[in-house]
Amino acid sequence: MKKTSIIFLQAVIVLIGMVALAILVRMPLTEGRAANLDLVSIYTDPLILYGYAASIAFFIALYKAFRLLGYIRQNSVFSVSSVGALKSIKYCAMALSVLIVIAGVYIRIFHSKEDDPAGFLAICILTTFVSIVVATAAAIFEKILQNAVDMKSENDLTI
Repeated sequence: MKKTSIIFLQAVIVLIGMVALAILVRMPLTEGRAANLDLVSIYTDPLILYGYAASIAFFIALYKAFRLLGYIRQNSVFSVSSVGALKSIKYCAMALSVLIVIAGVYIRIFHSKEDDPAGFLAICILTTFVSIVVATAAAIFEKILQNAVDMKSENDLTI
């Protein structure tokens, strides 16, 4: 793979991280409940804090994807480090899907009676699906890469 395309993909990952961080900072200010609240009350809301805590898994997965692209750029894709990065991405995606489901269930059970949580629940379903797809893809790539690393190590021992 060309180094410029890998650098471009790394830049895209950094851009995704910056956009996600901007959304995490800006979104609580535009929420309907935040209209009459001060900044401290907005950013200390338990659901907002839960969203920040859950986003840690997302940012770890982005960092591991950035590192994986770095391994590819260094031509060391068939290494234990690459397999570990894919394993971390898989675990982060699974954790993120569980955390999103918990948030959706919490909102479904404890939402205000005059509030309609359909939009939030739709976003929960969509992001859970995306997270499960990422976890599945990472698991498949991890298994394939682990087999390749094992074959490479066997070939290194026979020569």
